[in-house]
Amino acid sequence: MMVRKTRPGYGAWWAVSLCAALTSGCALHGDRAERAVELPSAWRHAQAGDTASPINAQWWRSFGSTELDALIARAQSQSNDLAAAVARVRQADAQARIVGAALRPQVKANLGIGREGRLGGAATVAGSTYAVGFAASYELDLWGRSAALSDEALQGLRASTFDRDSVRLTLTAEVASNWLLALALRERALIAGRNLDNARRVLALVEARNRAGAVSPLDLAQQRGLVAAQQRALAALHQQAGDAETALALLLGITTPAFDLQGPRLDSLRIPVVGTGAPSALLVRRPDIARAEAQLAAADANVLAARAALLPTVSLSLTVGTGESRFGRLFDNPLYSLAAGLAAPVFDGGRLAGGRQLAEARREELLAAYRGAIVGAFADAETALNGVSAIDAQATAQAAELAEARRAAELSEARYRAGAETLLTLLDAQRTLYAAQDLAVQLRMARLQARVSLYRAMGGGWQEPGAWGLNAFDVRGPASPG
Repeated sequence: MMVRKTRPGYGAWWAVSLCAALTSGCALHGDRAERAVELPSAWRHAQAGDTASPINAQWWRSFGSTELDALIARAQSQSNDLAAAVARVRQADAQARIVGAALRPQVKANLGIGREGRLGGAATVAGSTYAVGFAASYELDLWGRSAALSDEALQGLRASTFDRDSVRLTLTAEVASNWLLALALRERALIAGRNLDNARRVLALVEARNRAGAVSPLDLAQQRGLVAAQQRALAALHQQAGDAETALALLLGITTPAFDLQGPRLDSLRIPVVGTGAPSALLVRRPDIARAEAQLAAADANVLAARAALLPTVSLSLTVGTGESRFGRLFDNPLYSLAAGLAAPVFDGGRLAGGRQLAEARREELLAAYRGAIVGAFADAETALNGVSAIDAQATAQAAELAEARRAAELSEARYRAGAETLLTLLDAQRTLYAAQDLAVQLRMARLQARVSLYRAMGGGWQEPGAWGLNAFDVRGPASPG
């Protein structure tokens, strides 16, 4: 008996394509190991603040300054960057509604009124016609393409929302940091001014002793050089203070510094204790990680949509209409038509296949960006924690350095007045004291700014509305120490 072999028909080819597309779609979501990121079991530079209370969303209030509170409130209401981010959220919301419309039937109505006639001889034959109709169309979403595109748009909306929150967090941190810088520069300028006055006072003493022949012209030239150097340093600090206020004005969305900083001295601000919590908690505390996760989810949906585009589409259409020469009889004899259509890609020069490859490559890019966002977040947190501990240790040591420098300056000036010490020793003591006073302000600013950086690295008290659980992310368990 002979068996006749037949080539697979067109229907069989589409069945094979459908199975392949659906299988690959399932694999896209089934294999989640590629998204796993190994997390540390503990912070390397953990502080006592690890057991402190969770970070409040208005973390800047922990510094205890009403001026800072007002500046941040003003920035959040006037910042151009934040306004642009809010507008992007509205754009994404509108785009999601546009794309989601494909899941619903499209209905159109038409109404027409016309007049037609014939010109013959001396008479004119004319009449009015009326027409009304409705048309509905709907594409069956057999393979989930429209649903995938809608999901992609919704994930894009989530990503835009998280991007807005990232912008807000960055804005508040930069306002706080620049405000601290402006206050520090103002204090440093005051210290430089006091040291300049002291140097001028010593210069008057040296000039008097030079006129009496008690000191050499070299001593006089050295003290004059010290006065000139401190004048130069004071001018540079004034310039830096002006630049800091301009940067702060930019964050507030104004063209010029239309504010007069009346903030307290840095040493009167509270140095808050920042609660860091467990390292794994960082994943749900940073809006940039949430944004990367939403972008990856959008890419997943886009890949599914691109694969579904390779399969046939089925559309339905319904029209109902009528036309009459009399308006009162318009609905007496309506007509309708119902049609269904099947459209399948046969040859498009590789456009659809290229679209699928593009979507898959884009997903690979966003997968790397997602993993990179997690790794970068932990690097930010570790850097901030290291900065807090290191700067605190420096400030403790520098406090003793400043006390000794002040004592040495007082002793050297007293001994110089008594003629028991050289001017060179007095000049060195003055320079050392000035440098120590200036460094003390810088370290105080650095300690406060380190807390700002830590607040920012820890997400600033951010939580996604609807608070996802940790299972929303793909992570491996904590790594073993070492």
